[in-house]
Amino acid sequence: MLKKTDPQIFRLIELEEKRQREGLVLIPSENYASLAVREASGSVLTNKYSEGYPGKRYYSGNQFIDQVEKLAQERAKKLFGVPYVNVQPFSGAPANQAVYYALLQPGDAVMGMELSSGGHLTHGSPVNFSGRYYQVATYKVDEKTGLLDYDQAALVAKKVKPKLIWVGFSAYPRIVDWARFGKIAENCGAFLVADIAHYAGLIAAGVYPTPVPWAHILTTTTHKTLRGPRGAMIMVTKKGLEKDPDLPTKIDKAVFPGIQAGPHDQTTAAIAVCLKEASLPSFKKYARQIVKNAQVLAEELAKSGFDLVSGGTDNHLILVDLTNKGVTGKQVQDALEAAGIFVNKNTVPGEKRSPFDPSGIRLGTPAVTTRGMREKEMKLIAGWINAVVEKMGKPQVAEAVRLAVLEFIQKFPVPR
Repeated sequence: MLKKTDPQIFRLIELEEKRQREGLVLIPSENYASLAVREASGSVLTNKYSEGYPGKRYYSGNQFIDQVEKLAQERAKKLFGVPYVNVQPFSGAPANQAVYYALLQPGDAVMGMELSSGGHLTHGSPVNFSGRYYQVATYKVDEKTGLLDYDQAALVAKKVKPKLIWVGFSAYPRIVDWARFGKIAENCGAFLVADIAHYAGLIAAGVYPTPVPWAHILTTTTHKTLRGPRGAMIMVTKKGLEKDPDLPTKIDKAVFPGIQAGPHDQTTAAIAVCLKEASLPSFKKYARQIVKNAQVLAEELAKSGFDLVSGGTDNHLILVDLTNKGVTGKQVQDALEAAGIFVNKNTVPGEKRSPFDPSGIRLGTPAVTTRGMREKEMKLIAGWINAVVEKMGKPQVAEAVRLAVLEFIQKFPVPR
């Protein structure tokens, strides 16, 4: 039907499907959703309007939508071990915005990781709404080790006494000491919000430490390692309820009517599906393999002289400082794309270059692990990356790698 109705869009979707199928996706925030998730996401639920919450809607005809949303909530509660979940945020940034809306007034003090250290835009970046409307103090990693400087974070918190502390990162390859941040927040009376967007699937599978015992609120997207649709969730922990029993009500009101109107019910259904998938033994096996693959890929890149921020990884992503290679992140990103390998340019701690052409690249293993690749394949991939970087400016090398990748990738089909 789409081919007949809009052949241009149909063709562009076909081309994008081909690109995903024929390339190595190493962008750590990308993954392949299952066919079941995609079926729910593309279902007739997209036709329904359901402002409000289960049992309290502003439209009629929501008896089945209510069941879908409740199912998604209950599955999330069980999977992450929390007493409350809101599954309506459209994506990670609106979820974080709702937390600000629920807890703070404009001008209140907040604390988050410095962007070049691996933080996220919504944790206080000056180019984001969070940096415009709140007084932001930042903590960072040690530029020499690439590891979180907890002592510096504690000093900043003691000095500024933030009302909210964000912990969670877009480019930090190590395990977070949630308990230590919990103590920092406790000492200054702040809400501790764990943004687990990158780690959610690993946490759900038990291969990455959970912040639930120490954080008051968790926010997360539902794609990335969780391998669901492009949606988000906000969770309140038992500790959060102890600090403020009204947190669930505040969160609900912040999402609707605070910053959103009608939820995307098709996405809610797809979230419910991905949460069911994440509860299966096969998902735990998959999550363990993500970490194994990332560690092998990191080790092989280090053997080829790549400078890994923090020296390696404990999770799904790797951050590489390319300064010693004499090339920039954008140059390498573009060269690898020509070879059928997709990574993203990224700032590194102490970044001295523009974010549009930074010193590093970020890569990760969720998508290639979904396709069934294991440790031996990571060694091959590392070799191809090294070949392209060592022969920058020689398009024939990138083309040779592209052909090798294309032949190799046939053994690892994407979910259909």
